[in-house]
Amino acid sequence: MIGRLLAVWHARNLEFVRDRGSLIFTLLLPLALVVGMSFVFGGGERDLFKVGVVGERVPDVRHPFMAERYVDFVPAPDRDAAVRKVARHQYDLALEVSPGGTRYWVNDSSPKGYIVERLLRETDPAAARQPVSGDAVRYVDWLLPGVLGMNMMFSCLFGVGYVVLRYRKSGFLKRLNATPLSALEFLSAQVLSRLSIILFITAVLYVGASAVIGFHSAGSAWLLLFVAILGALSMIALGLTIAARFSSDELVGGLLNLMTWPMMVLSGIWFSLEGSPAWVQAIAKVFPLTHVLDAARAVMLDGAGAAAIAPQLAYLAVTAAAFLAFGAWSFRWRAE
Repeated sequence: MIGRLLAVWHARNLEFVRDRGSLIFTLLLPLALVVGMSFVFGGGERDLFKVGVVGERVPDVRHPFMAERYVDFVPAPDRDAAVRKVARHQYDLALEVSPGGTRYWVNDSSPKGYIVERLLRETDPAAARQPVSGDAVRYVDWLLPGVLGMNMMFSCLFGVGYVVLRYRKSGFLKRLNATPLSALEFLSAQVLSRLSIILFITAVLYVGASAVIGFHSAGSAWLLLFVAILGALSMIALGLTIAARFSSDELVGGLLNLMTWPMMVLSGIWFSLEGSPAWVQAIAKVFPLTHVLDAARAVMLDGAGAAAIAPQLAYLAVTAAAFLAFGAWSFRWRAE
């Protein structure tokens, strides 16, 4: 009995080690995540407050207030947008420094804004105060699109990728290849099936969360649905590009994790990347989930219309078409 057990154990170990792709992902993915996280979140002490500095960039001639520690000063190109973020507690304070003097906007109902204002008044008592009022956007209001998007991401990538992989390994795709069904037709059917399931689940979660916590949603529900459709299509098609060719469970799992973990960290599910290095934000813009969340939050929190989120919609539509076309082109019916 022990001999048979050891023989199977040895054979499975050899099978895994000889699968070079799986071995590489198993070794390198955790290392890459640790290194990436150290770049994104490293760098010493974390800031406690966020101040938007009106202008394309934080000025080189620094206001004395900008020497304060634990305050993150981020450029705010649009003054109106900065003031709106102060009203919704996304900025603790907005600051405008000009030759004519300094003025700032602060929300009277913000505890952190009160502290930051005291720090500013200590360094510049003459700064002109502009009070702002508005309903606070709770963290749960901001977080909800991220949680729904994360659920959508996992369902899109793993739900499609492993299903097609199972079909290929079981020989089901080989039998389908004997029919007039084309690769594009098969993949399109998989996309539509997964899309209908994802939209139903997301709608149930959205309605359920609305009934339980009463989250903030200022925009059109129909526009949110359109964002969800394009986002789901893009991520489903992305999953199909992996499942289209490979037949190794470990390799497919490694590739899918290679996609999902960077999106988990950089797409803004749990926190905003505003104020992070420009190269980090540039990498985040590559992921479809980033554009889904940017568009959904613009609609839900700011009441944005279709024109305001047109760049995100265009990116999702283009990537969905490109991924689906590539998946159909590279699709293989048989396992090696």
